[in-house]
Amino acid sequence: MLESNKHSLRYQQLCDEIENHNLRYYRDDSPVVSDHDYDRLMSDLLELEKLYPELITPNSPSQRVGSAPLDAFVQIQHKQAMLSLSNGFSEQDIQDFDARLRKQLDISDARILEYVAEPKLDGLAVSIMYQRGELLYAATRGDGKTGEDITQNVKTINGVPLRLSGDVPEVLEVRGEIFMPHAGFKALNASQRAAGKKVFVNPRNAAAGSLRQLDSRITARRPLDLFIYSLGAISDSKFSVSQFETLAKLGALGFPICPIHSLVEGAQGCLDYFADLSTMRDTLAYEIDGIVYKLNRLDWQQDAGFIAKAPRWAIAHKFPAQEKTAKVIAIEVQVGRTGAITPVARLEPVFVGGVTVSNVTLHNKSEIERLGIRVGDSVVVRRAGDVIPQIVSVDLRQRPDHSREFEFPGVCPECNSELVINDSGIVSYCSGGLACGAQLREGIKHFVSRKAMDIDGLGDKIVKALVDEKLISSVADLYALNYADVVGLEGFAEKSSKKLLENIDKSKAAVLPRLLFALGIPQVGETTAQQLADAFGSLDVIKDLRQEELENVPDIGPIVAQSIMQFFQDINNLEVIRQLIARGVNYPIIDVSIEKSGPLSNKVFVLTGSLESMTRAQAEQRLQDLGAKVTTSVSKKTDFVVAGSGAGSKAKKAAQLEIEILDETALLSLFDKA
Repeated sequence: MLESNKHSLRYQQLCDEIENHNLRYYRDDSPVVSDHDYDRLMSDLLELEKLYPELITPNSPSQRVGSAPLDAFVQIQHKQAMLSLSNGFSEQDIQDFDARLRKQLDISDARILEYVAEPKLDGLAVSIMYQRGELLYAATRGDGKTGEDITQNVKTINGVPLRLSGDVPEVLEVRGEIFMPHAGFKALNASQRAAGKKVFVNPRNAAAGSLRQLDSRITARRPLDLFIYSLGAISDSKFSVSQFETLAKLGALGFPICPIHSLVEGAQGCLDYFADLSTMRDTLAYEIDGIVYKLNRLDWQQDAGFIAKAPRWAIAHKFPAQEKTAKVIAIEVQVGRTGAITPVARLEPVFVGGVTVSNVTLHNKSEIERLGIRVGDSVVVRRAGDVIPQIVSVDLRQRPDHSREFEFPGVCPECNSELVINDSGIVSYCSGGLACGAQLREGIKHFVSRKAMDIDGLGDKIVKALVDEKLISSVADLYALNYADVVGLEGFAEKSSKKLLENIDKSKAAVLPRLLFALGIPQVGETTAQQLADAFGSLDVIKDLRQEELENVPDIGPIVAQSIMQFFQDINNLEVIRQLIARGVNYPIIDVSIEKSGPLSNKVFVLTGSLESMTRAQAEQRLQDLGAKVTTSVSKKTDFVVAGSGAGSKAKKAAQLEIEILDETALLSLFDKA
């Protein structure tokens, strides 16, 4: 027993000493031991764990080397939603933000609001939960409500404390940004090139790709870092009274905090900080794409509240759009899932807004004519933040003599079928249908996508190979694939082939809304698919519906109804559905005879503008709990429009249609009576 206690004590001493050195090195940048001495301590720890594996804890410093690969990421429900931020792009936007807060907080005197200003890191948001000082789990933002469990990967990042000491709340959730510094990014790409592997486009993509590894040993070899910038769930309501104090306390607990955050006064203080950081941006060790301003007082943050997906008390001030000039080396057309023909400009690669751009969509023939773009032209390419790159203009001064106009094709470049123009006269479509290989490939990619049938392992290259090898000619053929078909494809060995077939087989157990969305019915997105499923319950019913029956569904008008009818009148589409069912795809039929009970049953609501007392999502859920239907567009079938502050065109349309409009007070009164 004495011997066991001796080893346990030595083990704990080693863990504490190594973590202390990690803090000094990674957080404080002031190491007190040499690399040799640090390595000796880690070697002693690993040897002790090898001799006495019962001593190993989940948060041992040894866990930073990574662990065996996972089969897949587990989903984690956030204790508090991870919200995004509203964006500002001009000085006026920031002054308006400050003025709105003063009005919401009813501050009309001479007091100036204080803000915490800090760089907006271009990385990946993360939530890390601690319980009794021990790292419990870490998760990505995901959709804001549910993220992916990346605990093992986050543990490999040296800047992340595995254990906290001192006066630590029982429950402490911190939020921050994981990023890859410029130096680490360059070193990683150099090693990727040397190994003949794909290089990363920018530090953000490298960080995201490193965190989403099922094998945490790969993550452990990547040069990741992080800064913590806020709290999530916490059991101590008196932890701090301000944002600035929160950052100081988190830093004292061992969390890395951005060292150049600052407490500033009013809109002018924010703008001065923005100007200073703009000049420093290129000298920083990491990529930033703007500045974040947060109201300092936490009680005022609470009073200011939230809009649907963002806090009212914070804003991201984005840096101006970056523009570069690039040469057009070709204009080609692509064929989409619905047969839409999209012209794309192929550019000499140019680095703009944090990414290398070599392809930019030109949308349609009209856009080409508007820009007057030719092959050989020099064009101005713009990109800001995560916005898709766009061509702003053509520099006619640099137009070469050999430039040539682009001739829009009259037939599909994939299958030579005739192109037809839609009713608007703007978009051209291939008339080849599923006989067109491009439409078939894009349709299959949509069918297997995450929001549709969610078949993991069927990426672009695999889908192309399956179509090109004529192993599949429709989505139904996926369910006729066998081991011999798959194992012969490039990159597929025995294990990966079996795994893919397992994933395909697993997807047979479907739900009707996802299956409807997966079929790729024109004009039918996720919301409409859900509404169709809720209203009619089965494919057998939906395929025989008349237009007036479809138009009885909220949000479905004549155009969408006609599109749905045309899809189910096509003999080829019906045959694909028949084969899907015959090959085992099934779903539970929804009993549509069961009406949602409640005082607002069968009443149709539309929400517009922002609410003060709750988010629109919360209001929508409350209405649905009372039996109401909530839709996104105003029509004659709408019973009520709830108009919050900033309500626009939907409220105007409601007035034109003489639909009853409720303000927030009336809505709350409705809830009270119900």
